[in-house]
Formats: sequence, C-alpha cells, structure tokens
Amino acid sequence: MLIRCCAQIALCFAVVLVAILLAGAAAVRLQAHALQEEDPAVERRISALLKEMTLEEKLGQLNQFSAGRPTGPGTGRADYRQMVAAGQVGSLLNLTGARETNELQRIAMTQSRLKIPLLFGLDVIHGYRTVFPVPLGLAATWNTDLVERTARAAAREASAEGVRWTFSPMVDIARDARWGRIVEGAGEDPFLGAAMARAFVHGYQGGRLDDPSSMAACAKHYVGYGAAESGRDYNTTEIPERLLREVYLPPFKASVEAGVATIMSAFNSLNQIPASANAFTLDQILRREWGFRGFVVSDWTSIRELIAHGIANDGATAARKALLAGVDMDMEGGLYLNELAEQVKNGRAVMQKVDEAVRRILRVKLALGLFDRPFVEDPGEREGLDPAHVELARTAAEESFVLLKNEAPAGRSAPLPLGRSIRTIALIGPLADSAGDMLGAWAGKGDAKDAVTLRDALADYAAKHQIRLLYQRGTEIIGGSDTGIAPAAAAARSADVVLLALGENAGEMTGEAASRASLSLPGLQEKLLEAVAAAGRPVVLIVFARPLALASVEDKVAAVVQAWHPGVQAGPALVRVLTGDTNFSGRLPVTLPRSVGQQPLYYNHLNTGRPAGSNDRPPRTGEEKFVSGYIDERNAPLFPFGFGLSYTQFEYSPIALSVHSLSARLLNSGSKDVRVTLEVGNTGLREGVEVAQMYIRQQGTSVARPVRELKGFHRLILRPGESKRLEFVLAKKELAFWNLDGKEVVEPAEVTVWVGRDSQSGNCAKFTIGD
Repeated sequence: MLIRCCAQIALCFAVVLVAILLAGAAAVRLQAHALQEEDPAVERRISALLKEMTLEEKLGQLNQFSAGRPTGPGTGRADYRQMVAAGQVGSLLNLTGARETNELQRIAMTQSRLKIPLLFGLDVIHGYRTVFPVPLGLAATWNTDLVERTARAAAREASAEGVRWTFSPMVDIARDARWGRIVEGAGEDPFLGAAMARAFVHGYQGGRLDDPSSMAACAKHYVGYGAAESGRDYNTTEIPERLLREVYLPPFKASVEAGVATIMSAFNSLNQIPASANAFTLDQILRREWGFRGFVVSDWTSIRELIAHGIANDGATAARKALLAGVDMDMEGGLYLNELAEQVKNGRAVMQKVDEAVRRILRVKLALGLFDRPFVEDPGEREGLDPAHVELARTAAEESFVLLKNEAPAGRSAPLPLGRSIRTIALIGPLADSAGDMLGAWAGKGDAKDAVTLRDALADYAAKHQIRLLYQRGTEIIGGSDTGIAPAAAAARSADVVLLALGENAGEMTGEAASRASLSLPGLQEKLLEAVAAAGRPVVLIVFARPLALASVEDKVAAVVQAWHPGVQAGPALVRVLTGDTNFSGRLPVTLPRSVGQQPLYYNHLNTGRPAGSNDRPPRTGEEKFVSGYIDERNAPLFPFGFGLSYTQFEYSPIALSVHSLSARLLNSGSKDVRVTLEVGNTGLREGVEVAQMYIRQQGTSVARPVRELKGFHRLILRPGESKRLEFVLAKKELAFWNLDGKEVVEPAEVTVWVGRDSQSGNCAKFTIGD
C-alpha cells in the first residue's frame, strides 16, 4: 500500500512538473538561427523534461513514421494513434490538412503521459498547394531573393495545414544528368548551390522559427548522394576528402550557417561507409567543426538499409551504428523503437547518445513553438490558390526559362519573340497540353487542375490576337505509336511557326528512382521532331525535362528553350516570354552535354597534362591524337554552365583590379582583398536581365585547381542604353582551398579572373598572390 501511494505521489509530481515546463515554454522565443547558439534557459528546460522521461519515451521521440501516402517501402504499420498515445512517435510524415494533423496532435497532447507535441513533416520541395518550378529550374533564375519568396509562400501554405517541417532544400551537387534527382537540386556548382541553399532555408524558416507560418527546413541528402556512380540512384560514391570539402559540402555548410533546423542523412555509401552511419561526416564535420545543434533524420529506411550495405547483420547492429554515428531520428525504419532499448539496458549502446538525440529533437520542437501552439486553426475547404502565390509562380517560371538558341534563317528574322505578323501557329508535342507533367517531381499537394498548360495559355493569346492555332499531340511521351506524326507534320506545313513541346514524364522519368542510361528525347519524340522539322517552317523546341543530350536534334530547329518542369503557371509564363511581353533571363545551373557518353560533365574540372584545347573537334590525327578527348565526340558541352540568351545584347567593359599583387599572409589574416570592378551595358533595343558571373583560376599552387570556379554573380536589370558599374570581392573566402596539409588557406598563386555571361566567356585580368 505504501509503495502504491509513493508511486501515485511520484506520478502526480511528474505531471505537475511537466505542466510547469509546458507553461514556461511560452516564454522561450527562439529566432530562426538560434538553434546554432546555446540558450541556457532552453537547455535547462529540456534537461528537466529528460529527467522525467522513461527510456521508452525517449526512444519514442527518435521515431518517425509515415501516416499518409508512402514515399518508399514502408513498415506496413497503421496503429499510429495507439503509438502516439503511448509516446512511441516523435514525428509523422505524409499527413496533411489541419483536421488530420490536429487529430493526431490532440492525442499526443491529451493522451500521452508527457504531452510532447508531434512534428509533422512532408516533402515540400518546390511548393505545397501552389507549385513552383522544380528546384533546378529555380536555380536557373540565379535569383536568390525570388527563390526565398517561393520557399516562404510554400511555408505559409504548408504550416497552415499543420506541416511544420519540410524535407527541403536538397543541396546535393549533381554533375551527372543521368541521375533523376538532379532536378531536385541547384545543379553542379558549389557556389551557386550554397547561395540557393541559404535562400531556401531563409524562406522556409522566416525570421523566427516559432512564427506559426514558418517551418523547419532540412538540408539533404548528407552527403555525396548526387555523385552516385553511373548516375544510378542510391548507388555508391567515392569522393576524396579534398573534393568532398570543396565541392559537395559547401551547400550543406551554407545551410547550417543560415540556421537550418535539421539535416537528412543519405542513402548512399561514402568512401565505403554508409552516409547514415558515417561518424566522420555526421559528428566530426557537422557537429564538431560546424557547430550544428539541430537534429539529423535518416532518409526513408536508410538505417535499416545498413544491413544491405553490409555493415550490419541485423537490425540491432544497424540501429546502434546509426545512433552512435549521429543519426537522431529513424524515418520509417522502426529500428530505434524496437532495437535500442535492450541494447541500452545491456550496455551495448551509450545512453548518453540517446539523451543527446532526444535533446536535439526537443530543441527543434521548442524552437518551432509547438509546446505552446501545437494545433493549427482549421480553415476548412479553400477555394483555389492564393492569387499572390499564383503571380509569384508565374514570375518564377518566367525567370527559370533558359533561351539556348534563337537563330535567324537566311533572309529571315529570328523566330523569337513571336512576331505580330504571325497568323498561324502549330503547337505540337505530348508536353503541350499535359497539366500533370507541368508540376514536376515531388509536387507537394499540387493538383493538375490548377496547372495551366501551354495549349491553354496559347489558345487565349491566339484568340485575342486573331491567330489560328493548330494543335497536334503527335506522339506520347513514352511508347505509343507513330500514327500521330503525319498529322503533326501536316499542321507544321500549314503554320508560320511551330512550337514543339517535348521532354520527360515528370512523375516517372525525373526525381527519385528515375535514373536514365540514355539522355535523348524518350519514345518516338525524336522521330516526331525530324518529321516536323522537315516541313520547312521555323521550329521552336521547348524542352520540359532534366538536362538532355540534344546534339542530334539541336541543329534541326531554329530555337531551343529549356523549360524544366515549370509549375502551375507554365503556360502563361511561356506565352509571355515567347511573345516578348517579358524577356528571357534564365541561365543554366548545369552543363548540357552533347552525348550521354560525356557524363559526368561539369565546367569546373581539372585540366590534364594533355588538354585538347583547340583540337577539341575529332577526328584527330598525328600528334593531335594524343590529348585527353574522344575519337567520336567533342569534349565541349552543347551549352556551358551559366549560359543563356536574351532578346537584347550586353557589353562588358575591361576588368579593373584594385591590386595586381598581394601576399597570401594578408589574405589569410583577412586584412586584405582584391576588388574587381567593371561596367555592364545594355546595347540592344529591349530591357533585359543580365547575370554577370565572375570566375577564377589559380595556378602554381600545391594542388591542381579547376580551370574555372564561380566565385560571384550579380543579377541586374538594364534598360536599353543603360550601364551599371559592378564590384566583386575576392578575399580569403573566395581564394582559400584545401591544400596538401589538409588546411583551408590561401596559397601563393597566379590568379586569372574572368567576368562574363557564362563559364566559357568573359574579359579577364590577372593578379599575383605572393608569400
């Protein structure tokens, strides 16, 4: 009897203590970046709660399960309500809608012993209800302010329905277009990738994480996932440490510096150690070197997959290795819940690691304000999309489009912009009127009925301008027959200009588990293109796809537009740029290959002892043969990184440098830098946007440096005849690299600086870094 009374008293004390903790949580206000700074009051609050938690309740916080549409091989469980009530779940994903999230949250806040709120997550990758261009398309804008605004809009929509955690941004560097997930990131360059990572994090997390309209961001997939061997998803990666630190880690570091709340560990192995059990990257670099204080979540069942990787023979070992390496939350695997308790009791795992993981998760939940505001107001059924977000989606799409070619045939003007004299337009192709494919991979809660296709928008334009519009699908995206090709060619012959909309199926051919061994137009689309081009009319090819190898078809068309998958406002945005109502401003965030055999292909490569140089075009004979090149293809890309045309022309002045020589010592101390100045002018007849890009090359260093590296860019709007003065800064941050001694320092070198329109052009100047 006495024992029972003592137990009841202890339980009452615990309930009172938790109530005090929850009431006091309202006083804890954390700014979005404050997770990176220790707050003693917050840590004391977490410590008090940890003392009241049983081991089972602690392990419960380390588990995330999918309560909605699965996005991978799941556990098959459905008893989430009982698990939440028992304190066995820390987070749920794939559950959306205020009514649904509130229902599960109410169970956590009324039936679980300690009343710890759930954290609801979702892959909000490029929009929630309002779908923006895929991230690779957003990166093509080179407009970080715009990208931040799209992420902010997505956060507002998602958080209103209880989703306070997004598994975005994907900041993997991707140099191989065969990898389907290349469309989810910012491309091949670490400088541009870091800039886009910061923009996404700032947009999602806002000024304060505890603002109800903010959501926790998650930088993924940590790390090296984008370097998957052969471009095959989930595959092995081998990345030397210097390359890892200089190319693949910078966007993650930028995310941490921007205050990202969470990190997702990747599927791949990295240098023979699976990323979800890699203490070097998860603990040494992420936490010890960078000071990251948020939490790490595994990718979907990636802890369980340690068994398939071969570093664990059972679930218990996989769970222990992941936890000890630094993975705090197990997504959909269930191993932390089912396997760690016995190991902790038997001394096979360190209890301290469990407490650290729980602390990090609670820290994020407190930062989000979930303890004081666990529920969201149910707005009921909504009528359509937010008009302001739709307008933002149109702007984002317009700025994402890259004009790759716009050639005038002999005696004729360039096909774009579409002239007022055009009376008949043939719109052809399987992507011309495919609303669902406009949304792209990972379209959140996007609905195809909200997407406006090119056919829809062009029909409106044609009706207003008394233009005859001929539409033919021609063929399917994949498979199908060639019976529609002849009618499509007939329509082309009857038109003044042809708009040919080709590319990939967004749901099956891009994104996760969508690697391709071929980068040509799929199905019968190339056959359709050849038939349409043979009609003899100017053809504008619009490509809705990842970077494809288009060398075999590019010379058959007069113009090429890279449109990615542009979101709900695909049609109106395209019509505006095609007709010249607005100007093209997108620039490539990736290198476009001539052939799939060039993959991986990227601009910031190392030189060789036998570079092809001017001998790039095969066949080569005699001594010219013995260079680094192919016997059947050029080394050069079809279109280089940073490339993009406009309806106007720009001119760059010579570069002026603030100094022509300085010492590495002064640069390393931060007391000196190099200022790069020039003027950019619009010499054409239209207003336009130019993206001035600065690249450098260092020679004479202890390790070989890339032939060019992006170190700055300015996006500027210029009226006809207008010029603007630009200044770039080269300091330690831009000039340091990881040397032979494994230190990030500036070394003596001869430095060439280019400022121009892309990675293969620009005026140059040189300076010397001495001892």
